[in-house]
Amino acid sequence: MTKSSGINHLERHQHFLKSLVEFSHDHRAVQWSGTFTEFVEKILANEPRAVARNSHEYIWDMMRWQGCPDEQGSFRCKLFEDELFGIDDPLARLVDYFKAASSGAEVGRRLLLLLGPPSGGKSTLVILLKRGLEEYSHTEAGAIYGIQGCPVHESPLHLVPHTLRPSFRETYGVEITGELCPFCASRLTREFAGDFMQMPVQRIFVSEAGRVAVGTYAPHDPSTADIADLVGSVDLSKVSEYGDEGDPRAWSWSGAVYAASRGLLEMIEILKVKREFLYLLLTLTQEKNVKVSRFPLIYLDETIIAHTNLAEFRKFLQEAENEALLDRMVIIQIPYTLSYIDEARIYRKLTSSTQAFKEVHLDPHVLRVAAVFSILTRLGENEDKEAELTKKVRLYAGEDVEGMSRAEAEKIRESKSDEGLAGVSPRFVINAISNAIIQSDVRSLTSMDVLLELKDAIESDARMEPKKKRKWVDFLVIARKDFYNRWVKEDVHKALFVSFEQEAQDLLDKYLDEVEAMLDNRQVRDPITNEERKPDERFLRSVEEQVKVSESGKQSFRQEVVRKAMGAYKRGEKFTLDSHAQLHDAVAHYLFEQRRDVLRLVSSAARPDEETRQKISVVEKRLVDEYGYDEHSAREALNYVTTLLAQE
Repeated sequence: MTKSSGINHLERHQHFLKSLVEFSHDHRAVQWSGTFTEFVEKILANEPRAVARNSHEYIWDMMRWQGCPDEQGSFRCKLFEDELFGIDDPLARLVDYFKAASSGAEVGRRLLLLLGPPSGGKSTLVILLKRGLEEYSHTEAGAIYGIQGCPVHESPLHLVPHTLRPSFRETYGVEITGELCPFCASRLTREFAGDFMQMPVQRIFVSEAGRVAVGTYAPHDPSTADIADLVGSVDLSKVSEYGDEGDPRAWSWSGAVYAASRGLLEMIEILKVKREFLYLLLTLTQEKNVKVSRFPLIYLDETIIAHTNLAEFRKFLQEAENEALLDRMVIIQIPYTLSYIDEARIYRKLTSSTQAFKEVHLDPHVLRVAAVFSILTRLGENEDKEAELTKKVRLYAGEDVEGMSRAEAEKIRESKSDEGLAGVSPRFVINAISNAIIQSDVRSLTSMDVLLELKDAIESDARMEPKKKRKWVDFLVIARKDFYNRWVKEDVHKALFVSFEQEAQDLLDKYLDEVEAMLDNRQVRDPITNEERKPDERFLRSVEEQVKVSESGKQSFRQEVVRKAMGAYKRGEKFTLDSHAQLHDAVAHYLFEQRRDVLRLVSSAARPDEETRQKISVVEKRLVDEYGYDEHSAREALNYVTTLLAQE
């Protein structure tokens, strides 16, 4: 280890230590315990609304504490923004659900079902909610209290007798719902002779590991699954101690619904469970109680979030007797993202914590080109034309596409509600990239390496039909031709011509001047001769033809450019290449074509002389220093672009 790297490691260590200290300080929870009398005097008087919150209200408060919705009212929730990408609409519906449920709407009495393809983010979403609850419960705003020793962590307010609850509502402005659980009711009589004011109360903290306010159930084999996993059973080892199977102390309170009381119950692959499980859960959401043998109804306040995949859901729909169950569910579809930009962010997240990926350099387009392929597999089955597929992929990524407004793009998305529910999963792509790393002799991976590995993964997949394999291989070709080729050519061109950015902006300004003069039917003053002349139609068309603007479509294209330019000027902004994606491509391609011979000369010499070798070295160095390549991938990119030029 060098001295400088040792210093950097020490700085990172000190920074992380500081972060730990700050987190500990910000989340240092105030422990509290006392009798119910002390609870009423010291806690209830100050924050009655917070004390009386039900599970939906508590989760909604946690989401708002996390910054969802934000100050502008957007439902882009900070709780999810670093982990879930490209599913803003489903997340907005989730936020709407909790907002409505917390206000007492009927949806609060429905089971929330997340429905979507494998590896689409359903489990991650629930995990983030659980983490958020754990963190929130350690803050002052998230303080939550329960009867000490209660197996369902129930609210101390359940100790208030029914005859006094109307008075409680008038005094504190909140409603008490729920009954003491059998365990606490028995304990109150046994230990305190009915004096509920002496019942011990404590602050509790949400913990999945500690089974406090978070429960998780994963189905076993349906033929052997036991409902006791949810609601518990008689603990035979304690029956001899207490002498009665009906004694609450002889009951095992280890069921998932008890662990989740006051918080959240996650049901994994819920439609694989027996129907009796479903009825129990739906009754729990509707009535907020469960019935087990030997005990009266047990009140449980918890939010149930279940998730399942499309195959199981379709089988469930085919059974007529499930119609009543469906009516008591709120279903939110969690599709794959349809933006290749967001899909690439998913890959970056999945690879960031893996050591194998940290040791290998990925060229700047590896994740994006793999993401484009993934999006192509998720589009509608009736989309066959390459041009239409390419246009749609760009639209869904928020790019400007000729002849298509953002409003029209949104209409297309709304009309294709089934898109994103099938296709390749992020896991498939990450596995292919991992295999490409294993196969690589150098610690560097190019976009072409990944495309070839994806092709091998498709062809070797025994589950896939031949027709589907051919179609997906065609998608790889589209990803390479219509996306990677454009990206890599632009990189090489910019690296070869140091003044590209300024040249491109100058060309853009010239195009705009010529277009405005053409539309205004006026002369242009030549900057060299200072003489007036007609607008240069040949120049305008040579730029526009780079992005296939037709003769009949040139007028509308030019008007759109001028409108955007005027809009930028009115906002006090400069009209740049980034202001119009299609014009950006046109200018880049125009400059590229103007210098094609220079690039071919520099990069294709079989035995380059010293001067040519030096030029190649400068191009490769700039690709490394400014565009995210390493030496290997820069050389490969240059060779690839040379091959493209030879084919054109």
